[in-house]
Amino acid sequence: MEDPKLKQNTFSIKNLLKLIESLRSPHGCPWDRKQTPRSMLVYLLEEMYELADAIETENPEEICEELGDVLFHIFFMASMFEETGQFSIHDVARVSTEKMIRRHPHVFGADRVESPDDVVQNWQKIKLSEKNNFANKSILDSVPAKLPALMRAFMMFDRTAKAGFDWNHNSDNLKILEKKIADLKSALFVKDKTAAAEEFGDVLLMLVNVARFAKIHPETALLGSVKRFEKRFKMMEKRLTESGTKLEDISQREKKQIWEK
Repeated sequence: MEDPKLKQNTFSIKNLLKLIESLRSPHGCPWDRKQTPRSMLVYLLEEMYELADAIETENPEEICEELGDVLFHIFFMASMFEETGQFSIHDVARVSTEKMIRRHPHVFGADRVESPDDVVQNWQKIKLSEKNNFANKSILDSVPAKLPALMRAFMMFDRTAKAGFDWNHNSDNLKILEKKIADLKSALFVKDKTAAAEEFGDVLLMLVNVARFAKIHPETALLGSVKRFEKRFKMMEKRLTESGTKLEDISQREKKQIWEK
């Protein structure tokens, strides 16, 4: 039976909240009633990655659907906190609105900026001055520990650079990168697995800083390369299937030739 709270063919934020209320009600869904903010976190992260994939496709329908899934999970989590009387989705919206107004004084106040870089610098200063950041012992304390390593490295370099700890030119990063690659080669040559892992990590770390200087986000750059590799490999598989040949049955030289084509 359709929940009377939900008006047919009416799609709105209000109805989404009512839907979640119905799912969490005593007569709702047993699975939904059982969830906690902690248990739902993994699903929210999964939806975020699915949204990232959808954005890469540039398909509006897919992006809209995945944005809806992310929105649902955010509202669902907020509803659990509202049930315990801690805060509601309206408090979340209020806090976010107040924060955005406070961090855009050049739009909602008298401040003036000349470039996007000025906006970023002002943003960081305002963020560090806010009450929630007073307790931080380090500028790196604001970098989430659970971020994927590539994203966390980029954010750490970004934080330290804004504090004045940075290289003068990207050529400095490239020189360090060349040295780290040489160190990696040496570790691989002597088959020192521990040292090789450490040097490999250093190479990745310096590549992240090279990307930051070039105003390239390493996560999206790597994602683009992965997508291209995936597309090309699938095309290679398709050509082999069409010719009645299996990938494992041809020589390495033939594989390379097909790949280059």
